[in-house]
Amino acid sequence: MSKPITMSGPGVAALEDLARQARAHIVRTIAGAHGGHLGGPLSVIDVLIALYFQMLRIRPQEPDWPDRDRLVLSKGHSSIALYTALAMRGYFPIEELSTFDAIDSRLQGHPDMTITPGVDMSSGSLGLGFSGALGIALGARAAKKDFTTYAILGDGECNEGIVWEAAHVAPRHGIDNLVAIVDHNQLQQFGWRGDSAMNRLPPYTGTQLVDRWSAFGWRVFEMDGHDMAEILATLEEAKAVQGLPVAIISHTIKGKGVSFMENSFQWHSKVPTPEQLATALAELGANGGGS
Repeated sequence: MSKPITMSGPGVAALEDLARQARAHIVRTIAGAHGGHLGGPLSVIDVLIALYFQMLRIRPQEPDWPDRDRLVLSKGHSSIALYTALAMRGYFPIEELSTFDAIDSRLQGHPDMTITPGVDMSSGSLGLGFSGALGIALGARAAKKDFTTYAILGDGECNEGIVWEAAHVAPRHGIDNLVAIVDHNQLQQFGWRGDSAMNRLPPYTGTQLVDRWSAFGWRVFEMDGHDMAEILATLEEAKAVQGLPVAIISHTIKGKGVSFMENSFQWHSKVPTPEQLATALAELGANGGGS
């Protein structure tokens, strides 16, 4: 059952529709660029829409506002999801998504804070973004700033030792302005479900992730990462925690929203054919020109 919402904002139905539009932009952009990642962006976009349209304290027309909340997409290969949320929120024109991954574009394959409005940290090497987010949170406290830093990690990214080094440090410093959100779609680049000869490690189950973050001293929540009401309620609870950093295990489906992409590691970074694009856009209630 979804948790009750006590916040004001666009409303659950409006946010759900924005997420649907965002998925159409993501699929269309990757097809147009002839490269990029799809599965991970489609699994994380609901959370990004909830953050950018309701939770984050931001000023899109003033991207460097010192008192803004920060968001670090540590799973930087899902950059198109972040760019889509930023464009829809007004940081730059939606039309600029069509330049994704071009040599002279502001929207590179991994986020670059030096060129893209709204990107708070460059990321791509898995685990480094999360450590940077911890540094931002520590810096905020030293500067007596009250903003919150959110870091979004992949569950495959949680194989990296640097993630757990940062997870160990944060509670020791009593950091309570940092929220880690793990996009737990249970698939990494070559699969985790016995469907790949390249499978080497079993996945962290949701229970294992909860237990591990808890063991490091974090306050841990779980949520359905595709239930907008539950996402909003969980994020609200997380922001109210004092004295500890927060980890949210967001249970998601890789490729969410497009039937033939869901739960398939093959769509980690596959480009849809024109026929597949048309089918995907139809499923998302979009057409070739807009959402």
